[in-house]
Amino acid sequence: MHVQAQPSDQSTSKANKFCIEADLLIPGKGDPIRNGCLIIEDDKILYAGKASSSEALAQAADLPKTHVKVVMPGMWDCHVHLVGAQSYDPAAFIEIGTKQALAGARAARDCMILLDAGFTSVREMAGFGVQLARAVKEGTLAGPNIYSANCIISPSGGHADIHSIPKGWYDDACSHGMPMATADGVPDCLKAVRMQLRTGAKVIKICTSGGVLSELDNPIDQQFSDEEIRAMVEEAGRARRVIGAHCHGKAGILAALRNGVKTIEHGSFIDEECADLMIEKGAILVATRLIVENGLAMKEFFPPFAYAKMLQVANAHWSAMQLAVKKGVKMATGTDTAGSVPGSDTLTFSKVGRELAYHVKAGMTPLQAIESATYIAAQTLGPQAPQAGLLAKGYDADFIALDESPLDDVAILGEAKHVTHVWKAGKLYKGPGHPVSSI
Repeated sequence: MHVQAQPSDQSTSKANKFCIEADLLIPGKGDPIRNGCLIIEDDKILYAGKASSSEALAQAADLPKTHVKVVMPGMWDCHVHLVGAQSYDPAAFIEIGTKQALAGARAARDCMILLDAGFTSVREMAGFGVQLARAVKEGTLAGPNIYSANCIISPSGGHADIHSIPKGWYDDACSHGMPMATADGVPDCLKAVRMQLRTGAKVIKICTSGGVLSELDNPIDQQFSDEEIRAMVEEAGRARRVIGAHCHGKAGILAALRNGVKTIEHGSFIDEECADLMIEKGAILVATRLIVENGLAMKEFFPPFAYAKMLQVANAHWSAMQLAVKKGVKMATGTDTAGSVPGSDTLTFSKVGRELAYHVKAGMTPLQAIESATYIAAQTLGPQAPQAGLLAKGYDADFIALDESPLDDVAILGEAKHVTHVWKAGKLYKGPGHPVSSI
């Protein structure tokens, strides 16, 4: 990667106060603004609106200025796994759990790739994100803001269990840092949530259905009882955390919703009843279509049982996603990406923006898809959410510039080359000819 020793001088002069002028400003929520501008001071937005307004002209008169074609909030991927995976075989996750220095080195590179692709924040739904977030915060690593669940929690024999190894081996790997956990019964579930809080998790992830990568369970079947789900939701709520539920099947979706789960991850078998209940409860769907499309195209990266289950859910998932858009279910973008293989065009964090194109294909407008990746995405953290995802006064100065309008072709958001600039907390991390680097 190209070495960029320091953020641009533009972001450090005038007490870190500067102006961005844009042919098109996309706020994240609301109508786009032609000939817009942003005024930034330190890590906050002071002004976002028309460049010709009297307020903008007065404030920006003596400030350093950068002109870009398009400016919009930094994007969010609300479902990633920063684990350095280079395969989706469960055996690879044992390696991840036992060779954490290797996994961390790969995941650190993935963090830089994400930021370079215009993703200034991620919600990490199991992985090494708690530790990586610390490295980002202290300046060791250039990467997005990371809001991590730490471990994924399921019942024994459920989606977070690795069925092919003895339970004692699994428990030992988990006790030494593999980001998975099992819990059985209400007391055990309470402890599992508390253990994630102990690490500093910003969101809690549980499994209310079986999954694709887990060997012996079925994506259609419910996991965790209502009593267990309710107990975990209440425990997380006491610490002002929300719960996101991995769930494919209808039974697991309904169980999650009626017991207070905030976000539904995947939602492969959402039907009218599920969609109506999501709207009633104000729940958010993180559909993760990219992993399905990539999975179908990457048979060699999956064990045969997982690929067979991918085929089982793929068509239902697409119908569910289209239905959710049509019904007006609140949706946020997420991809379920877990790693990168250098040189790959599919298994890579550099392409996670392709998720927005699937939202548009499912029925959204490009503007709605951008809102799902910015303004709505931040809401997936509930009370832990930062004031982010919107270009407005007082919001975090996390924003990106593009060389083309995504309103004309949303697919450009899936190609990092179209992201010309990336600012996070008011600092310029990427500019023309200068990809993101931690050095």
